[in-house]
Amino acid sequence: MSSARTAATASPPAHAGLSPSLTFLLAAGTGLTVAALYYSQPTLGVLAQDMHATGRQIGWIPTLTQLGYAIGLLLLAPLGDRFDRRNIIVIKSVILCAALLLTGFAPGLSVLLGASLLVGLFATVAQDIVPAAATLAPLEQRGKAVGTVMTGLLLGILLSRVASGFIAEHFGWRAVFALAAASVALMTAVLARGLPRFAPTTKESYGVLLRSLAHLWMAHRRLRLAATAQGLLALGFSSFWSTLAVMLHGAPFHLGSAVAGSFGLAGAAGALAAPFAGRLADRHGAEWVTRITAAITVLSFAVMLAMPWLPVPAQLALLALATVGFDLGVQASMVAHQSIVYGLAPEARSRLNALYMTSIFIGMALGGLLGAQALASFGWTGVVGVSTIAGVAAFLVRVHAAKVSD
Repeated sequence: MSSARTAATASPPAHAGLSPSLTFLLAAGTGLTVAALYYSQPTLGVLAQDMHATGRQIGWIPTLTQLGYAIGLLLLAPLGDRFDRRNIIVIKSVILCAALLLTGFAPGLSVLLGASLLVGLFATVAQDIVPAAATLAPLEQRGKAVGTVMTGLLLGILLSRVASGFIAEHFGWRAVFALAAASVALMTAVLARGLPRFAPTTKESYGVLLRSLAHLWMAHRRLRLAATAQGLLALGFSSFWSTLAVMLHGAPFHLGSAVAGSFGLAGAAGALAAPFAGRLADRHGAEWVTRITAAITVLSFAVMLAMPWLPVPAQLALLALATVGFDLGVQASMVAHQSIVYGLAPEARSRLNALYMTSIFIGMALGGLLGAQALASFGWTGVVGVSTIAGVAAFLVRVHAAKVSD
């Protein structure tokens, strides 16, 4: 019997439900763990000086972190269908704490790059927590529940930049990772006490589960379209955030890590749209939400092409407004796409999430790499061009998706 057939016969675990306190715990857990991926971004200008590295060399830090996340999703997330998800969350959180400490005490660039890869691998615990919320929530409230937990995740992404920029400016970049490790350690202790047990949904071996990923990918056209569109949006998103601190560090701005991190506050306004996007997906359909949010993202990226013709204060104001717009578009689109993916095969939810999120973080890794190269070769206009083109491609995928179905 095939792995897909066996998984289909497994009964999803049954729980008492998703209480407000447990929802808050899940949201906080996703936020604190996924934040580990982004602490380095506002500090890249300072890191380059401290490590005596070029812009291209330092650009590998966020790239390897995102790549590690993609690899971790593909290789580790399927374990959530095979074992008690609570145990997986706790073990990965402990290892993430150790990786953050290694990053903070790295003596040189080579160790820092290796530690960045490890942080990415085990920050994937955030994507073990999100499917837990989808499993616990009643079907008619799944979009809202996932959107609420995703708000924690998205605020973790965006506010981590604010926190790391401020801490690096006043206490140094190493303090950022030491405090991050402490926050993950505290969160791990709370999760170990507060999470319920999760019954496995399959008894297949790890190797069989990995092979089943290819079957799931080929079986679900809506999964492929969702993963492709969100991966393209993530590419544009990462191109911007991976280069913002380096751009602001140079002429004509000459701004420090704290200012670069403060742009996370603008992005946080967009993250607050996540629960609203989940409710819209429940009410009007996720397909409609994805097209609207992709269009918002494209417009927000494109307006930044006007920056070279504006005075510096106006450039900063436009940058902040565009950040609100594209973060709103990308984050709301992510929630709507997850609503689509989680509804495809509940018994394989961890594996579906692994495929979906792997595509996103491949996009993130490519965005970091392409953004660094574009900034070095063409300046900020090159970065904005990369982001805009990626957004347009994602919008076209969603238009095509409206014409097809599984």
